[in-house]
Amino acid sequence: KEAPSPLSGKDRADTVIIGGGCIGVSLAYHLAKAGLKDVVLLEKTELTAGSTWHAAGLTTYFHPGINLKKIHSYSIKLYEKLEEETGQAVGFHQPGSIRIASTPTRVDEFKYQMTRTGWHPTEQYLITPEKVQELFPLLNMDTVLAGLYNPGDGHIDPYSLTMALAAGARKYGAQLNYPVQVTNLNSRSDGTWDVETPLGIIRAKRVVNTAGFWARDIGKMIGLQHPLIPVHHQYVVTSTIPEVKALKRELPVIRDLEASYYLRQERDGLLFGPYESEEKMKLQDSWVTHGVPPGSFGKELFESDLDRILDYIEAAMEMVPVLKKAEIVNTIAGPITYSPDILPMVGPHQGVRNYWVAIGFGYGIIHAGGIGKYLSDWILEGEPPFDLVEVDPNRYGKWTTTEYTAAKARESYGFNNVVGYPKEERFAGRPTERTSGLYHLLKSQCSMGFHAGWEQPHWFYKPGDETGYKPSFRRTNWFDPVGREYKQVMEKVGVIDLSPFGKFKVKGTDSVKLLDHLFANIVPKVGSTNISHMLTPRGKVYAELTVSQLCPGEFMLVTGSGSELHDLRWIEEKVMRDGYKVEIENVTDEMGVLGVAGPYARQVLQKLTNEDLSDGSFKFLQSRHLKFAGIAVTAIRISYTGELGWELYHRKEDSVALYSAIMEAGQKEGIDNFGTYALNALRLEKGFRAWGAEMNCDTNPLEAGLEYFVKLNKPADFIGKQALKKIKEKGLSRRLVYLTVETDNVDPEGNESVWHNGKVIGNTTSGTFSYSAQRSLAFAYVPTELSKVGQKLDVELLGKNYPATIIQEPLVQTEPMRMRLQRKGEIPKI
Repeated sequence: KEAPSPLSGKDRADTVIIGGGCIGVSLAYHLAKAGLKDVVLLEKTELTAGSTWHAAGLTTYFHPGINLKKIHSYSIKLYEKLEEETGQAVGFHQPGSIRIASTPTRVDEFKYQMTRTGWHPTEQYLITPEKVQELFPLLNMDTVLAGLYNPGDGHIDPYSLTMALAAGARKYGAQLNYPVQVTNLNSRSDGTWDVETPLGIIRAKRVVNTAGFWARDIGKMIGLQHPLIPVHHQYVVTSTIPEVKALKRELPVIRDLEASYYLRQERDGLLFGPYESEEKMKLQDSWVTHGVPPGSFGKELFESDLDRILDYIEAAMEMVPVLKKAEIVNTIAGPITYSPDILPMVGPHQGVRNYWVAIGFGYGIIHAGGIGKYLSDWILEGEPPFDLVEVDPNRYGKWTTTEYTAAKARESYGFNNVVGYPKEERFAGRPTERTSGLYHLLKSQCSMGFHAGWEQPHWFYKPGDETGYKPSFRRTNWFDPVGREYKQVMEKVGVIDLSPFGKFKVKGTDSVKLLDHLFANIVPKVGSTNISHMLTPRGKVYAELTVSQLCPGEFMLVTGSGSELHDLRWIEEKVMRDGYKVEIENVTDEMGVLGVAGPYARQVLQKLTNEDLSDGSFKFLQSRHLKFAGIAVTAIRISYTGELGWELYHRKEDSVALYSAIMEAGQKEGIDNFGTYALNALRLEKGFRAWGAEMNCDTNPLEAGLEYFVKLNKPADFIGKQALKKIKEKGLSRRLVYLTVETDNVDPEGNESVWHNGKVIGNTTSGTFSYSAQRSLAFAYVPTELSKVGQKLDVELLGKNYPATIIQEPLVQTEPMRMRLQRKGEIPKI
């Protein structure tokens, strides 16, 4: 055990890290190793206290997400060489791991995951039952259909790992101080922090909260309610089992997904840990309402409750029969912190300057190395090294109540090993307080999706449809209804609830100057709208917004639902850092948005206003204030469908009246609803890119085909301009291409491997079934030399390669383009 290392008279630091578990210590190690001076870590009891020391220590390359694989991969590579670097043993075992498929659906899931691994460097194989048995001879093979095998997986001793990272952190100059409790945090007007402790105050340039299940208490000091909740996780360790002892090599880690547990070798016995269903699992709710009891749970545990996991023990005995004779010698029941969706919260926090978090880790051991490196790079270089928007702390907001967090943590814990479908929906804790004005009117007519707290219609029911949420890896109950909605918009007129959009108002003497610096596009004139991108200093796409100048110096910025606070934080940070004189108001929750699109959109809306909506009077990409049926609306002539359409921004309390008036006015034209699934098909046919798919912090706008929106010759030195000039000079190594795919009853979703001549050469970004071409359609990144129209490729879907052809985009021309061509006497593409 290490001797205490209290604060040694230090009153200034560049970065103060609060919490000495594996995450905090890894960050200290990486920052110091990268050369940052004055890194100070404060731990209230001792290193590894909290969740780290009692973790089961599993390490895996596998992750269903895309970039979190990079985090896992970095961690494992670091752990392999840490002992050599620091001289500290880490107890790292790499016998591999096997995820067990016992149902045909699970085999589909494994194939789905394999299509996403081809363009990643980590080793992963779909293996036969015979291979599973060879690797783990103690299994009962009665139900085993396949295995997903990661040879480099294993487990590590969490205490030794943290101590090795601590030794490395000290070696490079970081100060690790304990026992030192943070008693308060005070932000100063210059953006620095006063970190109060019983041993004195430290002035810090930034603070990073890595406090595990104390993270909520740290957040409360500055008025933040981090949505975190401690879960009771139990695992048991057996005595020596003769059959295990007799083995010549260590058993791989097993994950029995249907029975929801992991099992690994521990010396000559076995270690087994289940994830109980939401009815059986236990939360430590009292810590959320009253805080973690002072002076407890440094290295304490909960009382074990074997009755709660009896069903899981029996399932494990069925799968690994030698367990029946084994004696349980140890039961560990300790707290693990969960966020509502299991994923951690990592990065700078909106609304507070220089306050960063790395909290909510359900799997802290495998994340520690990679997250330490990722955060260190972001802190030192001003932008993330790659896109990890799924762990952005700003995906949560005021709508994330304690009740919601508890309901979701219960569900997420129980769903640890549930089948991960495309377009997955989870229903606990819904709806939140964040419902649009139309929610109660529409909820019984459609299948709702969850978007940043909002409920939004995915598709609508008609008599004879199979209703409800029916997930599948293939075409399912929404396929034909979405085709019907697609046709509705292409041939008549449709209405869609777009209220979840993030909406900001920006005004003030420096508003034009600010937006000119933030965006790669020009600032639109008064009464006009454009699509604009915020880039990172390295020239990656941080965000895409529509920007409208409503009156001189007053703008409305609109972004996607998932990027509301992600974008707002970026804008606010630039305002604070450079002292722009502007006011920014987030009006997301106050405003409703209706989209009206289709050839009869103008005809229907014209009945509700005296304003002239004709093409000559209200042009494409114009915006103005007007009234429809007496209701005040900011109307923008724009539609993500690519058809004639308007987005109507209005007070949320007017949504029902506005919607009802539009539906009433459109009876003769056969007006109807459509949802986001049809919207996706429409936008892909028009070749519209989506933020988070075709563009993000992993892509630059030139390779994404966004040159039209990037004005490199505008006078303002926008963020990323210089980097983009260099990228253009150097030339692109890959490009976004547009593919048709010859499939059967499965369509591309995005992130599938793209093949050429027996090799993986790229990946899809998003896909759909094209109801106009009656075939699958996808965007994909491929090497420049394979990006020409007519190039033949293959796209892997559910374990099978389907022929694909690069075509000229778009498949269907937008309505404004069709109008232009018709005026010239040319034939448009539909």
